[in-house]
Amino acid sequence: MEILKNFLELFSDVWRKGISGVNISEIIIAVGIFVLFLFLRGIFSKFVIKRLEKYVSKTTNNFDNSLVKSMEGPAKFFPIVLGFFVASSYLSIENRAADFLETLNRSLITILIFWTFHQIIGPLSVVIKSVGDLISKDLINWIINAIKVLIFILGLAAVLELWGIKIGPIIAGLGLFGVAVALGAQDLFKNLISGILVLVERRFKVGDWIFVEGIIEGTVENIGFRSTVVRKFDKSLATIPNFQFAEKAVINYSKTTNRRINWIIGLEYRTTSDQIKKIKDEIEKFINQSDLFSKSGNTFLTIKVEQFAASSIDLRLICFTKTSQYLEWMKVKDILAIEIKDIVEKNKASFAFPSTSIYVEKN
Repeated sequence: MEILKNFLELFSDVWRKGISGVNISEIIIAVGIFVLFLFLRGIFSKFVIKRLEKYVSKTTNNFDNSLVKSMEGPAKFFPIVLGFFVASSYLSIENRAADFLETLNRSLITILIFWTFHQIIGPLSVVIKSVGDLISKDLINWIINAIKVLIFILGLAAVLELWGIKIGPIIAGLGLFGVAVALGAQDLFKNLISGILVLVERRFKVGDWIFVEGIIEGTVENIGFRSTVVRKFDKSLATIPNFQFAEKAVINYSKTTNRRINWIIGLEYRTTSDQIKKIKDEIEKFINQSDLFSKSGNTFLTIKVEQFAASSIDLRLICFTKTSQYLEWMKVKDILAIEIKDIVEKNKASFAFPSTSIYVEKN
């Protein structure tokens, strides 16, 4: 019986002192409080957030949809931070353990604050993009990504400071390291600056069809910090360093207002002057009467005799289509080509082809 009594006294003493002087009952209650908040987090996520998402989905405003979706992570993290704070406040801890818990609570709150700022940037971009006439959307995306990285760095620095890790010496060391890296990474900074210039000058944007002579032709899929991704017309993917777009002429076919048709129509030398005049007049009349061609002040139509070539009388036809789409332009060219052939044949003329005349001298 004496042994059992001693065991119970020892058990009671261990129970009271617990871990680092904290009563085990308090630890169990604190754990229970934290588990309760985890349970409430699940309820909050399942009912409140889902109902908010359902509510904002009925609105036409993209800002509230984006805001609710982006804040889902911080909203789920908030009950954890609050639960840990309430649970740790219940414990009767002193000295170093209390300092540790306070620092941990401050760290969790700091993470929550900076995470919230980081997530808010996304919905704010919806509002910022409304000034797309002043700043290109790709540049806005670039700035937003840079701000997100900056917020992450500031949040990490704040957490390190809470744990007594001085970031001043680290930054100084990184500065020296950065100088060394910069000397060996000149191309990286060159591409970075070129990418900024491309965005600021609005040379092209995602979705544009561009051509850089000797470099690339295709559709822009992404404009990054260092390089731009272009999808070629054979569906292969090319990653081009940004300095190529800063140093070379970039032709943006997507900015074309009207597509041009510039043809040489070669007629045989047997074609009479009257036939040439009729062919010219009928082609010009067809283009003027057709709704497929542009006849505005910014475009022009001309069909004139270009030259007397070696095997033909060449007519130069220049006109512009209303459409700027490539496939539609091809259809218009097809219609015009067939019409020109009909006009030439109707006027009993023929198209010339390269030929050589050989004269045999008789002895």
